[in-house]
Amino acid sequence: MKLAIRRNGNNEKLMSNKTLWLCFGVFLFILIGFIIPAPESLVQTLEENGFVDKMVDWKLATSVDEVAGKTMVVLGMVAMAVVFFATEALPIGATGILMPIFAYFFGLLPFGMIGKTFSGDAPLFMLGVFALGVSVVSVGFHKRLAVWILGWTKGFWLPMFVLCISMSVIGSFLSAPAMCSFMVPVLIAVYAGVVSNNKKDGKIVHDPALAKLLLFSLCFSLNVGGVGTPAAGGRNVIMMGFFSDYNIPITFFQWMKYGWPLVPIGGCMVFLYMMLLFGRKVKTRDLTPGLLAIKQDVKSNGKMSYKEYVTVGMLALILFLWILQGEELGLGGPALLALIIPVVFKTTEWKTILKGISWDAWFMYCGALTLGVLLRESGGALWLAKSFLTALENVHLNEGYALWVGMSGFSGLLTNFMSDAATVALIGPIVIPMGIMTGIEGEPWAIGLAVAFASSYAHFLVVGSPTNALVYGLGIFPDTHERIIKPSDFIKYGFLLWVLCMVLLWIVELLVIYGIVGFPEGILDAARSAGI
Repeated sequence: MKLAIRRNGNNEKLMSNKTLWLCFGVFLFILIGFIIPAPESLVQTLEENGFVDKMVDWKLATSVDEVAGKTMVVLGMVAMAVVFFATEALPIGATGILMPIFAYFFGLLPFGMIGKTFSGDAPLFMLGVFALGVSVVSVGFHKRLAVWILGWTKGFWLPMFVLCISMSVIGSFLSAPAMCSFMVPVLIAVYAGVVSNNKKDGKIVHDPALAKLLLFSLCFSLNVGGVGTPAAGGRNVIMMGFFSDYNIPITFFQWMKYGWPLVPIGGCMVFLYMMLLFGRKVKTRDLTPGLLAIKQDVKSNGKMSYKEYVTVGMLALILFLWILQGEELGLGGPALLALIIPVVFKTTEWKTILKGISWDAWFMYCGALTLGVLLRESGGALWLAKSFLTALENVHLNEGYALWVGMSGFSGLLTNFMSDAATVALIGPIVIPMGIMTGIEGEPWAIGLAVAFASSYAHFLVVGSPTNALVYGLGIFPDTHERIIKPSDFIKYGFLLWVLCMVLLWIVELLVIYGIVGFPEGILDAARSAGI
């Protein structure tokens, strides 16, 4: 027992050595970016796919070698960022800021493109979602929401089960980041009620394991819900677009036939995994006091107030615009209403909104978007994808089930390092032609769906999805204002779950659901006729 404690202490000491990890990250950046020569396959990819011409047209390089050198710098940045994000060698917001700084000083993108990574639709969407969470909490609507969803449950196991299942199901139809912004304050309120009920000598005794259990259960459940319908995220819509480009369009309900059965199964798996992981660590195994405290608080406040009605109306309006006007307005436009409506209707003060936004998490997310653009525009992402495909071909895993597993595994891995939409946008144009070339009926849909589904499982890096960033940014102990979750916790608790989700995809989806649902006849011929 003492040995185990000593080992855990040594691990914690190693992870907390910021100087060590800072030096290691810088070393990787220099090694990959400036010392290791660019592989010949990388140079060939850059030449054949127009990246050299593009960089020359942008006046960022004058030769193939210079373009390849810049791509190696980007790959070095990826390695460094992963180390920094995972260990907090620098504050994660500062690491995010490093990405555009490096892009400017190393001439990796035109100036105008660098700025857009901090002011595009996705950053503004995140900003609005953060503001949405602040508004919901400021008017107390999060407590009423908790009563609606969890108020009828008691004990420990049932509330956790309802949480995991309900969030995975809701996350398959609505924006997971939006639900996260509502529910994180809800769960923190439940947690606060639980620990307040167990005071010792008038002092609150915190139970960090319980707080992490609640937040990670929410986060992971919303992530696994992303496979269910096209409405769950832009990655699914992007893959639908690729299917249409190849004359093999898929409808909303056809997508659901393949993806939605995984949703409740994934929710149950998250529940069991989290309970096994945290079951013995949690000191307070009864959420009833927290739920009762919220119910009593809501009851004492009486009927919904003017501020709550305005907040509900704002939520309904934003969700309506996301679902029905998403193509015309994007996600960022409607989300920004959360910054204006509360101020105009005097439900939340402007200073409260600004103070409540987690700027650290926002800068981190924008930096991750910058890194994703750098990977895509430099040719680094395409080279990584082609290298992976070549490796599969070398071991004869380039068709059927082996191809589905290989490319979905690559998609699931890559989506933890760059946005899910960018992952699908990168891999989709590669894998659908591969599915056509196999000559197997149904293969274009099979490989495309497998890649899209895997892109939902961004569990083990804080930059993997907006949901992860929101849980990290909004998850704060109410009395000490310290963060509940560290970036390294995502690796610690999320990596094994990512492996389990991939296994679930490979076995249940690819072997069982594909076999039961099947694929419509004529898909292969229709895709071939597209001539792309």
